[in-house]
Amino acid sequence: MYVLIYLFVFLASLLVDIVPLIGPPAWTVMVFFQIQFHLNIWLVLITGVTGSAIGRYLYSAYDTIFSRRFIKPNKNADLQFIGNKLASNGWKIQLFVLLYTLMPLPSTPLFTAAGAARIKTFHILPAFFVGKFCSDAAMVISGNYVINNVANINFSFFTWKSLSGIALGIILICFLLFINWKKLLMEKKFTLTFNIWK
Repeated sequence: MYVLIYLFVFLASLLVDIVPLIGPPAWTVMVFFQIQFHLNIWLVLITGVTGSAIGRYLYSAYDTIFSRRFIKPNKNADLQFIGNKLASNGWKIQLFVLLYTLMPLPSTPLFTAAGAARIKTFHILPAFFVGKFCSDAAMVISGNYVINNVANINFSFFTWKSLSGIALGIILICFLLFINWKKLLMEKKFTLTFNIWK
């Protein structure tokens, strides 16, 4: 019985992190299952964060296909250029991913950028898993102290902090898509290009 519930934790965390929209974070799913079924916190975290990491990996994979199909070739080349620049700084990108996932920010922009820039997502998953495990652990453990407020937890996605995090995420995606990175890094010229769609 409990094995099946942990499987649901895994699948639910995977599903919320495979969608292309910025939606409720996976920790809300973990908190819900942990409180509803009195599950072991650490098993919930291991299964939930694993599902979340796989979901994000799959998301960035099909995001690459999306960008090839709908974004103009010259913008795709620009995104690949910045991806190669980031990938060449191995430990720096790992540190960035780790610090990013430790903060209460949605991870959709991170994996949208990784997919569009053709960064090998498999290489950033370890840092994502560690950071996500730590940040989600704080949220799931906190959930134990608010058992009587499960309804509020389900809607905590709509707090000013989460909404400002979403706004910041959208701004980051816009910077990635609309800045001409080749000109910026090679010619030191800042230019914006909004006509990127096929």
